[in-house]
Amino acid sequence: MPPPPPFEPWRAFLRQNARWLSAGALLTLLSSFGQTFFISLFAAEVQGAFSLSHGAWGMIYAVGTMASAAVMIWAGGLTDQWRARSLGILVLGLLALSCLAMALNPYAVLLPVIIFALRLTGQGMTSHIAIVAMSRWFVATRGRALSIATLGFSLGEAVLPIIFVALLAVMDWRILWVIAALIALAGIPLLAALLRTERTPQSMAGENQSLGMNARNWTRGQALRHPLFWFMVPALIGPSAFGTAFFFHQVYYATLKEWTHLALVSLFPIYTLVGIAAMVATGLALDRFGTARLIPFYQLPLVLAFAVFGLATSLVHVAVGLVLFALMTGANAVLPNAFWAEFYGTGNIGSIKAMAAAVMVLGSAIGPGLTGVLIDTGISLDTQYLGVALYFVFASVMMWIGITRSRPALTAFA
Repeated sequence: MPPPPPFEPWRAFLRQNARWLSAGALLTLLSSFGQTFFISLFAAEVQGAFSLSHGAWGMIYAVGTMASAAVMIWAGGLTDQWRARSLGILVLGLLALSCLAMALNPYAVLLPVIIFALRLTGQGMTSHIAIVAMSRWFVATRGRALSIATLGFSLGEAVLPIIFVALLAVMDWRILWVIAALIALAGIPLLAALLRTERTPQSMAGENQSLGMNARNWTRGQALRHPLFWFMVPALIGPSAFGTAFFFHQVYYATLKEWTHLALVSLFPIYTLVGIAAMVATGLALDRFGTARLIPFYQLPLVLAFAVFGLATSLVHVAVGLVLFALMTGANAVLPNAFWAEFYGTGNIGSIKAMAAAVMVLGSAIGPGLTGVLIDTGISLDTQYLGVALYFVFASVMMWIGITRSRPALTAFA
């Protein structure tokens, strides 16, 4: 009998799990409305409408984001008690209300509350539900499931800025937030249809749970008391903090290098395409080699990427840096999410992943603020990026130490 075509396993996997994977991709796509890349599209309009300086707008964004990180510690644990279908519908409804609040808000004093709501429901809970569901529903094919479901992130980054920036030229920015609210609402019946047979986490205990270190399911408290969690914290903070900072300061970076902003953003599709390819490749590698072998090294491309950004003298250099950046971005969409399930089990994965998500959201608040303060004190972005490269060396070493110390507890009970 001839061997099956090389892509037949993929086709069979997609065919058998299309509804579940589509639900994950839908949630990650709709999380865009609470992501930095989307909210920052309206920075000039928001600052103009409320007479805000760059510093004031940055502070409002940081406060709202940090508050959402704090609440994520509690809210993320709801994925261990609620069906993904029920919780997803609720969160999408709240995300739509948050978008509508941005459209209708007349008071600057309410902006921190609205940013908090957008960040919690969008970047925080909508993506968290998708990632936890993929981690819980899939075990042997977890890498493939995560890589497919998180394509929604890449689709949002690639498509929404182009569409909404074009619409900004002909429509008021507040109307565009109403459109965002309507899109989020439209996702509710679609999600309900895709997950119409979804079951509670508790009912899947015997069928779908996988165990972590020492052949048990860890609670969040136990995970926080284990050294491995803290060895992972620098790696959790880094991409969120400095990846956000890179895009947050893109206009300033282009000005610093004496390029036009349009010339710089014209390179971003390279980042998106390479990121998608890296995401799929990482999913395949994860299913074959496991998280422990891969995760200590996945941030090393960022060492080179930020070194290139700091030393770049042409847009060709930036293109190379974006390719390296995208290699990490693709891997980052898969490896850390699989890591929590593999090392700590899936019994309480929602609560544990919520803590990790809170750390990452906190990083996205720290990064733009920290780099902005350093710019104001006279430390150029070029110099900062060289320092960021060294930070990722540190983060990679910490991951390697943590994984090396903890891996025997994982493999001994495999």
